[in-house]
Amino acid sequence: MKIDRLILGDFQTNCYVVRAEETAVVCVVVDPGLDPDSLLGLLAQHQFQPVAVLITHGHVDHIVGLAALRQQYPQVKVYIHQLDARLLTDAQANLSILAGMTFTTEPADVLLQDGDMIEEAGLRFLVLHTPGHTPGGICLYAETEAVVFAGDTLFADSVGRTDFPGGDADQLLESIRTKLLTLPDQTAVYSGHGMRTTIGREKRVNPFVR
Repeated sequence: MKIDRLILGDFQTNCYVVRAEETAVVCVVVDPGLDPDSLLGLLAQHQFQPVAVLITHGHVDHIVGLAALRQQYPQVKVYIHQLDARLLTDAQANLSILAGMTFTTEPADVLLQDGDMIEEAGLRFLVLHTPGHTPGGICLYAETEAVVFAGDTLFADSVGRTDFPGGDADQLLESIRTKLLTLPDQTAVYSGHGMRTTIGREKRVNPFVR
């Protein structure tokens, strides 16, 4: 698995371009962020071909780039959990109004549930439903590569906010304990903000889950 990380927009959101191997050009995009210019530039520069966009949750800083990505690559397939589906089409729910804009986009192509398997671009991701930051927040676990894309559920030394509409602190911590901390310690965690960490490290030092 080859992972390119881009930090997009004023909220410093991590966007990941994921390929099965270094020589592959077909890819998936995890969370296209707020400002898509760097993402579109990377895809064009290397002639990468995105076939799917995987949305970990529907907040504005993770989804605005979806509009430009769909325009440039109309064949791309969009995945989101069914409980966050309306955030793509509701500017109040996705918090874009609070961010000083009104953003909506077309509905997702595929609505996910816990335990679903996504198979795109030679990659396989198990969908882990981890509500708490949003009702339909998900993490994407690639078992063979020992990688999980954690969205805004778990960060290095921290956890996702729960003070937005639909947030629930108890639910978030339960999601982390039952869905993420049960993964192997060596699993690399690629979060929606901040640097990469591992499950083992967070079990040892994260003050929110110790």
